[in-house]
Amino acid sequence: MSVAVAGCGPCGLATALLLARQGHEVTLFERFETPRPIGSGLMLQPTGTAVLQRLGLAERILREGARIDRLFGKAGARVVLDVHYRALRKPGLFGIGVHRASLFDALHEAVGEARIPVRTGLTIIGSEVEGRGRSLQFADGSTSEPFDLIVDALGTRTVLAPRCGRDLSYGALWATVDLAEGDTFGEPALQQRYRRASVMAGVLPIGTGPNGHARGAFFWSLRKDRLDQWRTAGLDKWKAEVSDLWPEAAPLVDQISAPEQLTFARYAHRTLRSPVERAMIHIGDAWHSASPQLGQGANMALLDAYALGLGLDQAGHVDQALGIAISMRRRHVQLYQWLTALFTPVYQSDSKTLPLVRDRVVGPLSKLWPATSIQAAMVSGLVGNPLRPLGLGE
Repeated sequence: MSVAVAGCGPCGLATALLLARQGHEVTLFERFETPRPIGSGLMLQPTGTAVLQRLGLAERILREGARIDRLFGKAGARVVLDVHYRALRKPGLFGIGVHRASLFDALHEAVGEARIPVRTGLTIIGSEVEGRGRSLQFADGSTSEPFDLIVDALGTRTVLAPRCGRDLSYGALWATVDLAEGDTFGEPALQQRYRRASVMAGVLPIGTGPNGHARGAFFWSLRKDRLDQWRTAGLDKWKAEVSDLWPEAAPLVDQISAPEQLTFARYAHRTLRSPVERAMIHIGDAWHSASPQLGQGANMALLDAYALGLGLDQAGHVDQALGIAISMRRRHVQLYQWLTALFTPVYQSDSKTLPLVRDRVVGPLSKLWPATSIQAAMVSGLVGNPLRPLGLGE
């Protein structure tokens, strides 16, 4: 089939690779003149790594990223989060902290090697049905040729799907920093600190940078309506806040000398009721997006891409193929959308009651079995056993 993939993020690039390897004629569309990643770090889970392994990219990502064995968080002196992958009791399961640029480069280079055409500098504004296919419409007034299938991988704010869901009050500031040799941030762990639910800071190791230094992604939660206030107050006041909450992190934020070194990420919680239209499917954040509390965005997108490939491989008609792909993923998507909606207010909200319950009740109980295994399964993305329907269980 002729397939147009809208968007050159990890979801779109992985989809293009998977479908091109099946023999489909794939074309990627991107609004930037030169495709590039946006943001700092992300965490790949065993789910996303399983797809990268099928693409032949898992070893590269692990080599360039940082292995994560544990998630650890404190509120004051209290340990309120301590999740170990070993609690899954399955050897070889761990997370990978990686810079978005590393994941992007690996996928983008593979797309280039596969000679998949990428049409850049085209801002998509919509699509229209043409016969049994569909074409893309662009901001310059032009229209693409019709394709048998359009894959919408444009993310949360896609223009190809109807609006739904809601923007979340809290976002986060992200920056890439160097980690000092021998400090606690070099451990294979995602570390976090909390003040109630209104402040959350974290450091995720993301591998070694071009300068040979170990790197980390530092993030700081912030209400989006307070972003201008944060800018006006200046970096020195913010650095003092960070130091007050987490003294050990002060040397990390001291590396930040200009606001431009920080990227503000905005989040939304949305799920399309029907991710399939005539000759078009919405996958990844274009279908389902949520707060990154459980860190599943990129991993869910990679699973969606793999399911689409399976659907097209198993069915002779595009409508049937899309139905198969969605059926493989719907249960897992619904489960994690529900879990994220449940846990987001506990870590990012103005509530004073929820963090009190988290710190005094849930935190201590979570150290006991079977809570240890349940938490590890949630964090790893393995709740609901999403790999089995895709044949990725091993």
